[in-house]
Amino acid sequence: MTSYIPPEGYLVKYPTGVYIVSNNKEFAMAAKHKPGLVSRLNRVEGQVRGVTKMVQEDRYCIDVLTQIAAIKAALSKVESEILKDHLHHCIEGAIVSGDVDAQREKAAELVTLLARVSH
Repeated sequence: MTSYIPPEGYLVKYPTGVYIVSNNKEFAMAAKHKPGLVSRLNRVEGQVRGVTKMVQEDRYCIDVLTQIAAIKAALSKVESEILKDHLHHCIEGAIVSGDVDAQREKAAELVTLLARVSH
């Protein structure tokens, strides 16, 4: 695996090594899922721009909060799909490979992620 440096212009405050790109295709996101995920994320991006406009226009708070709830639900769905993909490809790939170090690494990554998002 190699470290990933985010595109220029992105402010990143994560520790070194959080962004990882796999050189092993067994552990990369399934290409068939990417278009759907990108489409969902583009819709979320549009929703966020819409909420920004609503705030600028002093729209009714409940309407803004309703849209924020919709954004959270949409992001949760994307998160769920990526997690399923990770389990079915990355973790399963490590198990099938028989590489104990890869198995431990993938399990540790998942535990770290779950600990970080549960707080």
